[in-house]
Amino acid sequence: MSIAWIGVFPALTTKFTNADNLDLFLFEQNLYAQLEAGVNGIILGGTLGEASVLNTIEKERLVKFAVEKCAGKVPVILNIAEGSTKEALQQASFAVEWGAKGLMMLPPMRYKSDHRETVTYFKTVADATELPIMIYNNPVDYKIDVTLEMFAELADCKNIQAVKESTRDVTNVTRMKNKFGDRFKILCGVDTLAMEELCLGADGWVAGLVCAFPKETVAIFRLVKAGRIAEAIQIYRWFMPLLELDIHAKLVQYIKLAETQAGIGSENVRAPRLTLVGEEREMVLKIINDGISSRPSLPDYLNA
Repeated sequence: MSIAWIGVFPALTTKFTNADNLDLFLFEQNLYAQLEAGVNGIILGGTLGEASVLNTIEKERLVKFAVEKCAGKVPVILNIAEGSTKEALQQASFAVEWGAKGLMMLPPMRYKSDHRETVTYFKTVADATELPIMIYNNPVDYKIDVTLEMFAELADCKNIQAVKESTRDVTNVTRMKNKFGDRFKILCGVDTLAMEELCLGADGWVAGLVCAFPKETVAIFRLVKAGRIAEAIQIYRWFMPLLELDIHAKLVQYIKLAETQAGIGSENVRAPRLTLVGEEREMVLKIINDGISSRPSLPDYLNA
């Protein structure tokens, strides 16, 4: 199994009905909007996917449904965010059984593992599966920095192929390229740094606001990689107030509200999260509606 790890990979939200069940009808609407826009893969069960409140049966239904609807057009990738190596191994096994084509992996959750423990965790799962793996490096939110020294050891695992770069340090793209060349594909995982990291050589973008604005997200990626920087900058500057919704603790609620206003989602979240109310909702709603009302015309980007 292989994944190019190049392009835009939406971290899709999980859609819920008013009765708190999976809303596969709405999920399908959003998924088709992503495919139409030209994304290169989809990621399920990430932070935006509210993975911590999904049970195994729901994950299975989501993955199998997405695999069926994508019909081989793009790979479906399952995120693994577990507290134990044993459970991570089980999720990797499920991913194969359900038809996923790759994994995104966070370091161990709820325990701040040291260098040896972190490397062993990733290697143990990588050695147990043939699925290609993208390491999710987000020390800001998850407190474990997957360092260059760790990646040097992980390079022995051929199926560890990429990194979701969310350190918030754009110079890390250059450090990774200087040390490893093209050994690891680098995908920006922070919406507000995406264009900067793409210009520095990042290979892709694991995006959040793409859930509400898929065409604009893919346009920026394609235009940058085609060297059409001025056109990309124009879209990126318009997009920035919206992209900043991705770096807030309530990114799930904020992005789901954006999906709702864009007509491809709903505000429903699963407890303990609650939908936005009052001044906070009005503030976020204004940012979203201002963005929608000033949405730029896009140049031809699918052929860029």
